[in-house]
Amino acid sequence: MWYNWLMKCNWQLQDWPNFSYNQAEVNDLLLDAVKQISLLTGSIKDSENQIDTIIGIMLSEALKSSEIEGDILNREEVYSSVRQHFGLKPLIKIKDSRANAISQIMVDAYQTFAKPLSHKQLNAWHQVLFQERSNIVVGNYRKHQEPMQVVSGHFGKVKIYFEAPPSTILKHEMQEFIKWFNNTAPGKAHEIKAAPLRAAMAHLYFESIHPYEDGNGRIGRIIAEKALSQTMGYPLLICLSQEIESKKKLYYSSLEKAQSSNEITAWLQYFLTMLIAATKRTDKLLNFVLSKSRFYSKHQDDLNLRQAKLIKRMLDEGSDGFKGGINASKYMKITKCSKATATRDLQELQHKAILNKLDAGGRSTSYELNL
Repeated sequence: MWYNWLMKCNWQLQDWPNFSYNQAEVNDLLLDAVKQISLLTGSIKDSENQIDTIIGIMLSEALKSSEIEGDILNREEVYSSVRQHFGLKPLIKIKDSRANAISQIMVDAYQTFAKPLSHKQLNAWHQVLFQERSNIVVGNYRKHQEPMQVVSGHFGKVKIYFEAPPSTILKHEMQEFIKWFNNTAPGKAHEIKAAPLRAAMAHLYFESIHPYEDGNGRIGRIIAEKALSQTMGYPLLICLSQEIESKKKLYYSSLEKAQSSNEITAWLQYFLTMLIAATKRTDKLLNFVLSKSRFYSKHQDDLNLRQAKLIKRMLDEGSDGFKGGINASKYMKITKCSKATATRDLQELQHKAILNKLDAGGRSTSYELNL
């Protein structure tokens, strides 16, 4: 087999893991990131029902974090699971262990943000994520002798983009990573005062070691949020997974470039830009969650069973809304009713100012929620 591998990885270089960067080239982005995070935190603290707001943001992030890794989860099960882990009554029975797993980890990370990172916590998260997998090492770092590689191509001609440290040195690498993470926390010997920079470095450092056979992305994103929360001094919820998923190719290309050198100015510029966008996305979601709560309080007694089913379906689409709006045809499919009933129900919802008309008249008439 022919391999094309032209450069060393960051962990193979003499200066690993001593990251360096050009402060002047990241200052403006860093100031903007801190400002956006502070504004978002204030909005969450001032929200009318803080726990519902936190659960709503966590639900959205849990679904997207799993989707990045190829797991499509049931929204209602994840929502009920998040509620349950916060000590609230679940709305439905949780049958999918994956829904329970990602919820459990996110709530645990949120509640224990101030505690030092440990092998025990990381392995516990991994154990929860993959408790039903029998084809990989679960709850421990990888042990197989084969290299962990990111490759492309086909048999006979493979290009290697990145190769993680071999399993023989993983214990040492993870000990050094955890020591670095805890020593850069507030008040520690090597404190990194800028929360976004610490989060960016922590994520890159962990992803470059790639200690698990699977799940490194999900755990790596939680580590980034833990670094943010610790340094800011309060638990944060930011839609990192959603922003990464929306520009997935850019994330992987930026990570690939960063893993070829320990001069990480370009990586920090990428991460800070992504973080600013993720914060604004979270603020949009926060406004949606609040609008949704107010909407139900105002209209819950104005809906028949069909209309209630429709509204729930539309709200489940999140802050980006129901693609193309809702029309009689879609209403019929969702509620299993006749066209006459669908038309009458939609017109009634418009009359009550629950829906706004998007298109003018005829068969193409569509509506959107009036939030």
